[in-house]
Amino acid sequence: MKNIYLISVLCFSLVIVSSLSLFAQTQGSIRGIVKTSDGNPAAFVNVSLKETRKGTVTTEEGTYQLKGINPGTYTLQITFVGLQTQEKTVSVQAGQAASVDFALAESASQLSEVEVTGNNQVVTLGKAAIAPLDLPQMTGVVSSVVIANQQASRLGDVLKNVSGVSLTQQRGGVAETFSARGYSIGIAGAGGNIFKNGVVSNTMGFPEASTLESVEVLKGSSALLYGNVSGGLIINMVTKKPKFDFGGEVSMRVGSFGLYKPIVDVYGPLAKNLAFRVVGTYEQSNSYRDVVKTNRVYVNPSLLYKLGQKTTILVQGDYLKADFTPDNGVGSLNLNQDAIIPNVPRSRFINTSWAYNNVKQTSLSTNIDHAFNNNWKLTVIASEQDTDVSAYGSGVPNNNVSATGDWTRTLSRTMTSEADYTGQVNLNGRFNTGSIGHQLLVGSDVVGIVSKSTAFTVNYGTGKTSYDKINILNPNLYEARTDIPDATATTRTTSPSTRLGFYVQDLISLTDKFKILAGVRWSQQKTVQTTVLNLLTQAETRGAAETKTDAAFSPKVALLYQPIKTTSFFGSYANNFTINSGVDIYGQLLKPSIVDQFEAGVKNELFNGRITANLGVYHIVNSNFAQMAPLKADGTANADANVKEFTGQTTSDGLEIDLTGNLSKNFYFITGYGYNYMRYTKASLVKGSPIEGERLTNNPAHTANATIFYTFDLPQLRGLKLGASAFYTGNRFGGNNNTYGQTPEFSRLIPLTGFTTFDVSAGYGFRKISLLAKVSNITNTLNFLIHDRYSIMPIPPRQFTATVSYRFK
Repeated sequence: MKNIYLISVLCFSLVIVSSLSLFAQTQGSIRGIVKTSDGNPAAFVNVSLKETRKGTVTTEEGTYQLKGINPGTYTLQITFVGLQTQEKTVSVQAGQAASVDFALAESASQLSEVEVTGNNQVVTLGKAAIAPLDLPQMTGVVSSVVIANQQASRLGDVLKNVSGVSLTQQRGGVAETFSARGYSIGIAGAGGNIFKNGVVSNTMGFPEASTLESVEVLKGSSALLYGNVSGGLIINMVTKKPKFDFGGEVSMRVGSFGLYKPIVDVYGPLAKNLAFRVVGTYEQSNSYRDVVKTNRVYVNPSLLYKLGQKTTILVQGDYLKADFTPDNGVGSLNLNQDAIIPNVPRSRFINTSWAYNNVKQTSLSTNIDHAFNNNWKLTVIASEQDTDVSAYGSGVPNNNVSATGDWTRTLSRTMTSEADYTGQVNLNGRFNTGSIGHQLLVGSDVVGIVSKSTAFTVNYGTGKTSYDKINILNPNLYEARTDIPDATATTRTTSPSTRLGFYVQDLISLTDKFKILAGVRWSQQKTVQTTVLNLLTQAETRGAAETKTDAAFSPKVALLYQPIKTTSFFGSYANNFTINSGVDIYGQLLKPSIVDQFEAGVKNELFNGRITANLGVYHIVNSNFAQMAPLKADGTANADANVKEFTGQTTSDGLEIDLTGNLSKNFYFITGYGYNYMRYTKASLVKGSPIEGERLTNNPAHTANATIFYTFDLPQLRGLKLGASAFYTGNRFGGNNNTYGQTPEFSRLIPLTGFTTFDVSAGYGFRKISLLAKVSNITNTLNFLIHDRYSIMPIPPRQFTATVSYRFK
């Protein structure tokens, strides 16, 4: 019976395969290449048949292929944001491949100039080069044109252009923290939420945004592709790549508070198959904050080698040296145990006059791309990044500033380093099974991180346990010390960790209208027991926490419906996981918490891609939020905050809207709106558990952005450029969330009102020279970014910035 069953299944399979093969032979295909006027491949150009809904985008090599086409005569058209549509007639015959090539009127450099908004571009962070309408996830892309027009220097300046994303904290003035969909991401490579060219990046010292090609954002869960990452967003910074035509640009940027910043960008061929690019900048400036200064050097060299027609090797390096003054903002007053923002000048500085934070960072990466043919491509990436930080200054004013402003300062000396290692392999392929199309991604990645932290003891002087006393309301009340006490290194703690993942994803085109994206990832994260070296005795011990290994599966499934080729509806389920510390009531290490996400939306590309209109809604639930357990295993009361149970829950609901347009290469606009309601939805009524129904801190309910730029082309005004931007951050809470039974009983929240800043720009370009000036925060609005209850940083006041540039070829 078993043999009869196996024979029947085999015969049935052969019949199905033969039928599919016969069916495929009754259809034809179209393939070709799209190039720019200077012979370079035109990547990510939309290619479609006018009479049907079949379409695709060109690869990075400019090639395309449409399969499963019934015999007949069709109109093949190509579209690209900001360009006129091109059309050609093509005849398709059964079992044959028709070849149709296109040549754009624009050169490669002109093509990059019209990629202004970038919102209809393929997000490289997605690993599979899926077309925007086929990606069931809200995204955001800010191009180099927008970055240059807004004269943005920091990552936070750029991300204000992405709906639902907000800069919520500046921890000690040395790093930025961002929030989206109720979840925050910070600086450390160990967090794995910020990437550069697709690999984990530590952003301590502020990455140099002014030299980037683009910044990409994937919102919601991206655990399928990247493992243990935030459920709110991940960010990818894309650096500028070498070109085989010689050219470049030199700029000088000046501005308020002594800003002085030259920028150099040079690229060109070194040989027939070898091209280079060097981007660099130097920055020196003071600040609207007293005492604060910045001195930065950044260099980004890269080489691109074409090994034959199918293989490219890209080597990129980074060097950043950032010396700046750490700044905890204006501090807070403890009035009846409530944290109150003091009424002091925006410039008031409360750190020591000699405080410093010096960052040195280097990175090296190699990308190898090999195209087996037009449908299959292998990508291999290897990278290393080293970050060293040396800092010294006062500790944080956390709950220890009196109601009258008195603060007894202690000092904090730190020295840390982090080494990040990344390996990644991705295989992308396009193929058909009968009339069903597949866009397959199979890959694996590994991230190794080794962090080192040195502890110090500070010699305040004979008989002294603190540095000095100041008054943050009246600096003249006490005399502040200006000497720098000796600090002795005592211990160095080494903390290694590794992340490993294997994943598969397939975009299945059932018909021209219905598609399914499905995939799964297996992830393993290992946190190795720390090693503690006593620098005084050279004795080495192990940390208290043991080595911990966590593993989780991260599936994703989505259904897409595209009634017309320019509109896509999608609904998806995905999850991500968060690592938990502590143990359960039986002493076992806690497993990861699984966070479920449901997302639905609609994407539109109107007027040949010149306008994109997208809307997405989401529901994110962490139903396994770890909280302090009320009872031990024996039923007695638990007083150990490290003993936890999965009885808590957080819920995040919201929506995002994007409306962007590039009506011509002279005119573009970017608008966005985001709403989020992130709160605790289940909590135990025990001491230390969060308050049910309370919004999480640092998550504004509403955010909005709008930018418009227009360059005149009329003879009498040719070269004149005007632009304006508005950015809104809604009401939110700073400080810390409240807990049941907290002592003393007072609100730890710091309410913050919403605020809007307006920027206006004007410029003029003549041939190769351009001048652009901007006044930011023109209304001089005052508000604050808060980390915890101590780093209360006023936003920048009204400032002036101007950039003069010379472009050469």
